[in-house]
Amino acid sequence: MAKLGKRTRAAREAFAGKEEITVEEAVSLIKANANAKFDETIEIAMNLGVDPRHADQMVRGVVGLPNGTGKTMRVAVFARGAKAEEAEKAGADIVGAEDLMESVQSGKIDFDRCIATPDMMPIVGRLGKVLGPRNLMPNPKVGTVTMDVADAVKAAKGGEVQFKAEKGGVVHAGIGKLSFDEAKLAENIRAFVGAVSKAKPAGAKGTYMKKINLSSTMGPGVSVAVENATAE
Repeated sequence: MAKLGKRTRAAREAFAGKEEITVEEAVSLIKANANAKFDETIEIAMNLGVDPRHADQMVRGVVGLPNGTGKTMRVAVFARGAKAEEAEKAGADIVGAEDLMESVQSGKIDFDRCIATPDMMPIVGRLGKVLGPRNLMPNPKVGTVTMDVADAVKAAKGGEVQFKAEKGGVVHAGIGKLSFDEAKLAENIRAFVGAVSKAKPAGAKGTYMKKINLSSTMGPGVSVAVENATAE
């Protein structure tokens, strides 16, 4: 077993015995014990009582975090003509059609969000095996297949976060940077949890939100009381 460094050991000791605490306590604890030499991302992981293998238990959605994510999002848009120009004016980093498809097929995926107009889906559909596993496939349910490409680009650039239940019913996302004020991080966390709560599927049985865990990129995690995270 690898020997833990002094900083890692100290952080784990600081977190020991702290479970089911408030969002504010968790944020304060994480910020006080983060020691990486870069601005770490604050990450949330939610264990939900769903089985995403069943269509009526899939959880997915999108939420605009009130204080943004602190991350610079690179946005690609599949569009032609006037809609391509609209996307470029809105700040899209990459705009194209067949040329963009070929670029993605070659393995060049230098974007964090992919948007498409409905007429481009026959082309985008060919990229399902490439974009799907990376959660980049445009989907009308989260507003990334749309004729309103300008609004979609601006939303992606402005701190919108997509979420989707993965194997085991876990939803995770980055909800801000360590440098954010504690109050802003807490606000982002509650906004994210609230969106996941509203996305509860019809097929969910029993306890929907089982556990919520917060951590920084390089730090240990701490569990947050579900009832506190869902409180207004």
